Amino acid sequence: MTKKIAVLPGDGIGKEIVAEAVKLIKALQADGLDVSMEEGLVGGSAYDVTGSPLPEATLKLAREADAVLLGAVGGYKWESLDISLRPEKGLLGLRKELGLFANLRPAILYPQLADASTLKPEVVSGLNIMIVRELTGGIYFGQPRGVRTLENGERQGYNTLVYSESEIKRITEVAFDIARKRGKKVCSVDKANVLECTELWRNVVNECHKGNSDIELSHMYVDNAAMQLVRAPKQFDVMVTTNMFGDILSDCAAMLTGSIGMLPSASLNEKGQGMYEPIHGSAPDIAGKNIANPLATLLSVAMMLRYSLDEAAMADRIEKAVEKVLDQGLRTADIWSTGMKKVSTTEMGDAVVAAL
Repeated sequence: MTKKIAVLPGDGIGKEIVAEAVKLIKALQADGLDVSMEEGLVGGSAYDVTGSPLPEATLKLAREADAVLLGAVGGYKWESLDISLRPEKGLLGLRKELGLFANLRPAILYPQLADASTLKPEVVSGLNIMIVRELTGGIYFGQPRGVRTLENGERQGYNTLVYSESEIKRITEVAFDIARKRGKKVCSVDKANVLECTELWRNVVNECHKGNSDIELSHMYVDNAAMQLVRAPKQFDVMVTTNMFGDILSDCAAMLTGSIGMLPSASLNEKGQGMYEPIHGSAPDIAGKNIANPLATLLSVAMMLRYSLDEAAMADRIEKAVEKVLDQGLRTADIWSTGMKKVSTTEMGDAVVAAL
């Protein structure tokens, strides 16, 4: 049966990098990949046309798809909008409406890019971390929230950090399952010494470990985890953490690899349906210049093939093609160094397709 991909380019460089991903998927279709693609609007571009960052038509398209390929949302143009209408609400809405509770963010340093990292090569060479971030709970979604005026006239902003036992358990089980296929080590990151919510997080993780005793489990406070990612990142195999902590730590881990433009992500629900996107933003300052790095988006297609479309062999082909173009010395501006060949967004996409 033909699998359906919802293609949501979004804003800024999203349109450029997703165009390269579509080019890649079409090449795989010619090799027998049985998928169809349908495009929709999300984020600021959706607001401009429909008045909503997540139109009902886009939500319907995403719900009916086997997988969603997303570019990026946001930009200076929409920063003055009410928070309920900003592009990011489209992204958060997709995560919530599709039940995408498990965000998988790999941080892998390709050997060809060891010199692109800001850390010493001996610290980061061979880096391969998987950060498993809870995506539909925590302080980003907790209620009550808002800005209120106190009796003395002072304004006060407030958000609520809340996690239920079942939410913690299901993301922990995902982390254990992934670790079982890797190095069999999980580090759970919390702030249990200060926040009662994450004290419960630690307790539930420990309870889940009783049924996963083949996995080595450790715990770390989030401030220490941030320090350790910079000091000795290769100590980690799989990290599992809350929505906000995962948001911060995964971007920190991304820069260990030399460029945030290299890293894909997957967000999965309990049925295996997923949304796949590069972890970088819409980069409005370089949008339309044909200089953005499309490799994170192309690697997101590989994750989509592996986790939602049951096409692991084709996923392997994409990852090997990316390594091949790096071996050839091709670099977009964000990963370029002296002696390498600087290429555009479209040239990099063409090179990966050719390397297939």
